[in-house]
Amino acid sequence: MKFRPCIDIHNGKVKQIVGGTLRDYGDDVRENFVSEQDAGFYAEMYKKDGLKGGHVILLNGSASPYYEETKRQALTALNVYREGLQIGGGINLENAKAYLEAGASHVIVTSFVFKDGMVNYHNLESLVRVTGKDRLVLDVSCRRKDGRYYIVTDRWQRFTDVSLEEAVFYKLSDYCSEFLIHAVDAEGKAKGIEEELAELLGRLAGLKMTYAGGIGTMEDIEKLKTLGRGAVDFTVGSALDIFGGKLPYSEIKKFK
Repeated sequence: MKFRPCIDIHNGKVKQIVGGTLRDYGDDVRENFVSEQDAGFYAEMYKKDGLKGGHVILLNGSASPYYEETKRQALTALNVYREGLQIGGGINLENAKAYLEAGASHVIVTSFVFKDGMVNYHNLESLVRVTGKDRLVLDVSCRRKDGRYYIVTDRWQRFTDVSLEEAVFYKLSDYCSEFLIHAVDAEGKAKGIEEELAELLGRLAGLKMTYAGGIGTMEDIEKLKTLGRGAVDFTVGSALDIFGGKLPYSEIKKFK
């Protein structure tokens, strides 16, 4: 069980937001924290501390007037910590290779693969031919509906018809090296983890996974460790003191 750091970028700034407030149109979100430091500052910190596999996430869509500045920040982070960070947010067939060449260790993909309510295997197979399985991460971020967790896309607004079940993970693992799972309704709230989701992830023996969403205390981390059977990595955002929270980064970074 390892800590995976994050650099979330919105409107050209490193931020922590309430994930469920993202929208396709407009760039207003509910903010928990806006950093005075740029993305390169955090990349340098993670590099110095030997934390690998962190996530740089572009939270603006490509149509946003802030997109280019958000992208510039992301590329700065990749350049500072080459091969140490993954990148996600609008990854597709046209830009995946460029991000890898810019220094990303992996690309993280959601909406390009999960389209029109289902898994688009044509897009997935095309992407694997560009990135290779070993450098592709599938973001299966999810929200609960009718008692089940469903993958959501397009800045976490749209439900697909793909429910998170063990068989789905194992099938998709043929195409990627690992999974990133945002519990969207808990994201940015630091009110505790989605326990049922953590328990599901703990049953997926042999798959590499990172859980995000709701971690606010050391007790939450211990609970994830128990439910995830020690096999699920985690990321913490708003709750960390480097992002305005109370959890000491100096302690969390020891999980490596």
